[in-house]
Amino acid sequence: ERGGPTSHTSILARSLGLPAVVGCAGALDVADGETVTVDGTTGQVCAGVTEDEVTRVRERAEAERARLAGGKGPGRTADGHPVDLMLNIGSAADLAGVDLTDVAGVGLFRTEFLFLDRHDAPDLEEQVAAYTEAFALFERGTIVVRTLDAGADKPLPFLGLPEEPNPALGVRGLRVARDRPEILTTQLDAIAIAAERTTADVWVMAPMVSTRTEAEEFAARARDHGLATAGVMIEVPAAALRAARFLDVVDFLSIGTNDLSQYTLAADRQAGGLADLLDPWQPALLDLIGRCAAAGKASGRSVGVCGEAAADPLLAPVRGGLGITELSMSPRALPAVRASLAERTLADCERLAARALE
Repeated sequence: ERGGPTSHTSILARSLGLPAVVGCAGALDVADGETVTVDGTTGQVCAGVTEDEVTRVRERAEAERARLAGGKGPGRTADGHPVDLMLNIGSAADLAGVDLTDVAGVGLFRTEFLFLDRHDAPDLEEQVAAYTEAFALFERGTIVVRTLDAGADKPLPFLGLPEEPNPALGVRGLRVARDRPEILTTQLDAIAIAAERTTADVWVMAPMVSTRTEAEEFAARARDHGLATAGVMIEVPAAALRAARFLDVVDFLSIGTNDLSQYTLAADRQAGGLADLLDPWQPALLDLIGRCAAAGKASGRSVGVCGEAAADPLLAPVRGGLGITELSMSPRALPAVRASLAERTLADCERLAARALE
């Protein structure tokens, strides 16, 4: 009955391949044992459905699975324009059993899962072991590691940060290093050591970067630790508006649409009642994404999308039309996104993007 489309409940359901609808009024009134259909794409939930309706739903689902199973190869449009398809993971376990043949790499390694539900931060050795395990599973591709994204909806008590009246606008992401610089130092050390132990092409990026100065300082720290490719996440409008200047000092950008939606539309991502404002089709959000993509094209640098909206097959052509070079998502979303891109030419994608921006 509660929650928003970019809440962590939704993210977990999507990563597990569970059809889910949040913010569904009346959901708790459905009787135990009653047959329901759930469409996670349209957000429609129907209770008290007949056996005939159940049969039709299952037939449609089977037909869709068959359509997606036929898609192979790297991400590209019908006329061959490349859009790299990458994975979002929280640990090496997320790569278990995944066919990595046509996957360009890991576009988002969420390292915070190693830090959650603990009384103390993981030490250097524990972090090195966790990162090495993941890197070893993808030694032929790129792995983009996000440094600790803590704060707001992911509090870590051991950080000892003071309570804040508005955590979403407070000390989170890279800002934690202002008070606890040793946390970032240890993590960069661990990532660098793990990278040396494997042949994976390891990139590193910082979350919640707002200014060019922050971006430049993070990139310098990363390179001082031997990590040659450093980037930042674009999660606040200030960063998106200055994307071109950021690319003067970092190697790539990765757009976190969940938070960029939240801050652009001033709507808490946990607020189910504001789901319409968090819609990834919002023109203002697409406009900011387009600005970042244009900056990347002008500088010859990669600009990807790793937020949950990257997993939306209907949005994938729009992202491609805006000039995004990479889409990173949960493994289960790959077939549908690949198929959606393959069904359209680049010109089709550009027309869809222009229409979405109107």
